[in-house]
Amino acid sequence: MATHYYTVTWDQLHRDARALAWRLIERGPYRGIVAITRGGLIPAAIIARELDVRLVESVSVLTYGGARRGTLADEQAIGAPVVLKPPAAAGDGEGFLIVDDLVDSGTTARVVRDLLPRAHFACVYAKPAGRAAVDTFVTEVSQDTWIMFPWDTELQFVTPLVNRGES
Repeated sequence: MATHYYTVTWDQLHRDARALAWRLIERGPYRGIVAITRGGLIPAAIIARELDVRLVESVSVLTYGGARRGTLADEQAIGAPVVLKPPAAAGDGEGFLIVDDLVDSGTTARVVRDLLPRAHFACVYAKPAGRAAVDTFVTEVSQDTWIMFPWDTELQFVTPLVNRGES
């Protein structure tokens, strides 16, 4: 299966996280938010602001990038999930909202759901294989799409086409 890349800008992520917050208003109020690190931290902060939630907890589950070599292929490698930091303040999740940037295979989502079975799970982007593991999401992307989040990319100068010999 070919991999497609979809680049998300800071502006787009902010708009999409606010759209998710809009969908979550009627399901609240929430006592707190549990952000899944690292990708869920920024959407969780935006959603916490929009829903006026002050208690923000985190859970850290390592599934991607276990090789830690720093290449895109390493970041796409999936390993066995390991909970590095549980969400102690959230109890069983009652009254809490779990937030992540993306549900891909659903592996991380299932681990966090097991930790917080009574929480509402929301993410900004969802792929078909993991979609059933979340309660609310904004945008579905194909399974063969790798989302390039703004914290994974940087702006840089690109030589004009005419100077590269391309037409």
